[in-house]
Amino acid sequence: MKEESLPTRRDFIKTATVVAGITIAPGILLHTLSPVIANPQGKPLDQPVSSQVRWGMLIDTSKCHGGCSECVNACKTEHGLTEQVRPEVAPQWIRKVGLRNKQTGKEYSLPVLCQHCEYPPCADVCPTGASFRRADGIVLVDRHLCIGCRYCMMACPYKARSFVHETLTAQKPHSPRGKGTVEGCNFCVYRVDHGQIPACVEACTQAGYQAMWFGDLNNPDSNISQKLKEVHSTTLRSDMRLNPGVRYQGI
Repeated sequence: MKEESLPTRRDFIKTATVVAGITIAPGILLHTLSPVIANPQGKPLDQPVSSQVRWGMLIDTSKCHGGCSECVNACKTEHGLTEQVRPEVAPQWIRKVGLRNKQTGKEYSLPVLCQHCEYPPCADVCPTGASFRRADGIVLVDRHLCIGCRYCMMACPYKARSFVHETLTAQKPHSPRGKGTVEGCNFCVYRVDHGQIPACVEACTQAGYQAMWFGDLNNPDSNISQKLKEVHSTTLRSDMRLNPGVRYQGI
């Protein structure tokens, strides 16, 4: 019975994500950006978001170094997460996690962020529809609708969301935040809609590590799709059958 009710809930969320005019998503407006690394699958701004595209990421853990924090620092700078707040409430949209194979002793270092699931638990439990999945697979939070109940934080199996406790003064126009609301990785949606790649991927690429790939999972000719054909990849918590948009190579 529960499985049958999920599509209806998700269909409602998808319907609620329709955007118009210059609004990318509720609470996020377009701003002119200077392109750095282009995203060849980016759509023209005058075209609506479509389910024909599904944005995703591939992370190669063999190239992700434990001492590197380029992606984490880039995320903090891009979204204004650098304000001095109490450590216990500091937001983390992306964090480095260390894993160790108990049998072989091999250690891995990998970035963990919102996995942008096809069936996001955060959206299923949200009582106001503030957590939702865009038609192109990007999971977002409408801060105008978020009441700070934090049900989505409890439902997320990846611990990928933060709650803003403090008054914010150094917000970025392209990435608005709000006290008393939940937030998390949005794949730098405004950059994607402007034909760019997320800040974390750009930083990793510019640092020369090439550990992060981003693109359209539905396009068989995209760089990420071609890469996924060549390598074995997996998802975190695959047992939950959420079909995340973020995949990992080497674990």
